Amino acid sequence: MKEAQTDEKANKGVVDALFDVGAHFGFVKSRRHPSSKPFIFGVKNKIEIFDLEKTSEALHKALEFVETLGSKNAMILFVSGKEEAKKAIVSTAESIGMPYVAGRFIGGTLTNFPQIRKRVEKMEMLVSQRDKGELAKYTKKERLLIDRDIAKLKEFFFGISVMKNLPQAVFVVDSKKESIAVREAKRIGIPVVSLSGTDNNLNEVEFPIPGNDASRKSIEFFLEQIAKAYKAGQMKIQSS
Repeated sequence: MKEAQTDEKANKGVVDALFDVGAHFGFVKSRRHPSSKPFIFGVKNKIEIFDLEKTSEALHKALEFVETLGSKNAMILFVSGKEEAKKAIVSTAESIGMPYVAGRFIGGTLTNFPQIRKRVEKMEMLVSQRDKGELAKYTKKERLLIDRDIAKLKEFFFGISVMKNLPQAVFVVDSKKESIAVREAKRIGIPVVSLSGTDNNLNEVEFPIPGNDASRKSIEFFLEQIAKAYKAGQMKIQSS
């Protein structure tokens, strides 16, 4: 009886926290994907509202999966090109030493990983040569072109430089916007966790979290929970 009451109280706390960050806001009904219908509570000012009880349940399942990953020190690739998510994606991934794409996801990042890895290695080589002063032998114009090449490579590949092998999971904000990443992960059997608004196809990913994927505050909350779950999994390794 006490355990049930404790679980109920904890769930209420999660629901309250979700409400506080505006996780319940979806989009207008005309944008709704049919798969999100079971998670809709109602409509307010023409905006569909998520049932936060169901969001809480979905979040719990996703966090259990992420904690399991943490207990194995498994790699998660964090992906989002949304302006509202970029900063949180970078800080969350770096806080647990994970790779990230905070911008445009380059096709082939997962399905053609060896080629992508070559681009990362080229970036690392050029940066190393520049830092050691080994580019002094080139003309000023040539060095300028190399610097531009480094800047471009960093823009696309810096976040995944720690990814020496394919990840064991992918986390995306807005699976519709990150459809290329989701499709590539699905093609090679990598499970996807996604914070998904009402316009997302929840059936495309293994661990959909129906919630507000357009608000910075909401996105930051969900990413914080993901990081906490991963760290909790890592603690299990240390205590065993």
